[in-house]
Amino acid sequence: MSKSVQTPTSNRHTRRQLLLGTAGAAALGLGQPSSWAAGQKVPGDALPGKGITVLPVKSALAEENFQTLLVMKALQQLGYTVKPWEELDYPLIHVAVANGDASFMANHWNPHHAEFYQQAGGDAKLSRKGVYAAGAAQGYMIDKKTADEHKITHLDQLKDPGLAALFDIDGDGKANLIGPNAGWGGEAVVAHQIKAFGLENTVSYTQGNYPALIADTLARFKAGKPVLYYAWTPYWLSNVLRPGQEVVWLQVPRSSMPGVQAGTDTKLPNGRNYGFPLNNEYIVANKLWVEQNPAAGKLFEIMQIPINDISRQNQLLREGESKPADIHRHVDAWIKAHQKTFDAWIAQAKAAALKS
Repeated sequence: MSKSVQTPTSNRHTRRQLLLGTAGAAALGLGQPSSWAAGQKVPGDALPGKGITVLPVKSALAEENFQTLLVMKALQQLGYTVKPWEELDYPLIHVAVANGDASFMANHWNPHHAEFYQQAGGDAKLSRKGVYAAGAAQGYMIDKKTADEHKITHLDQLKDPGLAALFDIDGDGKANLIGPNAGWGGEAVVAHQIKAFGLENTVSYTQGNYPALIADTLARFKAGKPVLYYAWTPYWLSNVLRPGQEVVWLQVPRSSMPGVQAGTDTKLPNGRNYGFPLNNEYIVANKLWVEQNPAAGKLFEIMQIPINDISRQNQLLREGESKPADIHRHVDAWIKAHQKTFDAWIAQAKAAALKS
C-alpha cells in the first residue's frame, strides 16, 4: 500500500491560523492531555498503519469521548500512531478534517451536521461511509407534570403568553428555552423554528454552556418547577429525565428546517413530529487520507456500536466516572464484551490494505 503524508501535528500555530486566521489559539482550547492518547503502540511489521500518524478531532462534549476513543484504539491495533485528540467547535471540526489538519471525527450527525459538511467541501474533500451509531433523536422537552396539567403537547402552544410564562426563568414573562450552544448543529434549527412558528414574542432562546444550563434545569425540575429545554439521545439526561415518565417530547405544528435541510420532512413513521429528523452518527475522515490509507478507510466504514451502549456509558459519566482512566476502562470493557466483533473489524481493515 502507499503511505500517506502524515497528518500535521507539530505546527499547531500554523494550523490554528489556517482555521481561524488571526483569532489566536487561546479561543480554540486546542490540545488535550496525553492521558487521552490511545495507549502504547502495537508491535508488528505487517501492520498497515505502521509509521503513519493520526490526529482525531472532536467537540468539547465529554459525551463524545467514548466513541472517539474506541476508534482510536481500533486504529492503534492496525499500527497507526494515534495522537491525543484536539477539540474544536463543529464547523471548525469539519473544516480541519477537510483540509487535512485533522484525520477524522467520530461524532458527525447526519443530517444534523449537513450544513457544516457541505460548507467544508462535502464529498469532494470528506469521506462519510457506514453508520457508526443509528437512530439518534433530538427535540424539545418539558416536564410531564406541567404538560399534563396544562395539556401542552405542541411547541407552538407557547404562543399563549400565559403558558409561556410558566417557563419564565429570568422574569421577563417569556419562556426560557434552554437550547444548543453557539456553533452546534441545532443552533440554527432552534432559532429558525422559534421564528417560523411565531414564538418570538413569547419564547427566549437561552444559550450558554449547555451542560451548565442543563444542570440548572435539572435543579429546577427537582425543585418542582416547570422546565423547557432542547435535548437529544444518546445523552445522560434521558436516563434521569426519562421521556414519557418525568418529561415528554413536544411536537411541532409542521416540518420546518433551515439551510441545506430546508424541505426535510421531520415527521416520524408513527406520525409524530418533533421538529428534527432522526440522525445517524458517522465517522467522517479526510477523503485523500482515507484513499491513501485503505485500512483506516475500511475501519471507519464498518465500525458500528448500538446507540444504547453510548447512552449507558454517558450515564457512567454522570455518575462520576469521567476521568481519562475511566473512559479507557469503559472502552476496554466494551471491546472485551464485543471481542469477536472488534477482531472482525481489524481483520477486515487489514484485508482492505492487502487489496490496495
